[in-house]
Amino acid sequence: MSYYPVFLNLEDKSCVVIGGGAVAERKILALLDTGASVRVISPDVTGKIAALGAGGTIKHEARVYRDGDLKGAFLVIAATSDMEVNRKVFQEAGDVPVNVVDVPELCSFIVPSVIKRGPLVIAISTSGVSPALSKTIREELEGLYCEELEQVLDFMENVRKRIKDKGMDSDRRAEIFKKIGSRETLKILRNSGPGGVKDFIRMILRRERIEL
Repeated sequence: MSYYPVFLNLEDKSCVVIGGGAVAERKILALLDTGASVRVISPDVTGKIAALGAGGTIKHEARVYRDGDLKGAFLVIAATSDMEVNRKVFQEAGDVPVNVVDVPELCSFIVPSVIKRGPLVIAISTSGVSPALSKTIREELEGLYCEELEQVLDFMENVRKRIKDKGMDSDRRAEIFKKIGSRETLKILRNSGPGGVKDFIRMILRRERIEL
């Protein structure tokens, strides 16, 4: 099967998670990271999920799934070991995007292996053929794109805003952004760290007679 890769804006969207184990916990935390409004339905949950519910971060309903629980949902994830429940969730979801963890035939979307470095998100998928290989590739890329990249991107965001505020023509602006986001930037990051990249960007801006 061929999938269409897409990033969803889930901010304030209603997302329902059926299940309360370790897998459900990971899914819940990932959804919260996007700003989603998360509702969890499960009689038993991990300590972390219970704490999130008690603190009001999520809405937890301590009971089994029942028909009608998906009403108004924007996205649904089922993370249970009960195949009867999983099938019911898939059937009720209808046109609502649904993922039944580790059961591709009961999914209208799959979740890729992900690397996050601040605003940078890299998604890796083998279209369900080998999740283990996706994980291996992710681990390899994690070493290539270090966590320090987040600091660089924060600095770049500030630089980008300043440049756009200068009111220069679009061609010149695009050329500057191209230099800042070049392979040389990544090379300097690996050799000299975030400080080296910031110095490199400042040098580019000085040559362009731009003051931050």
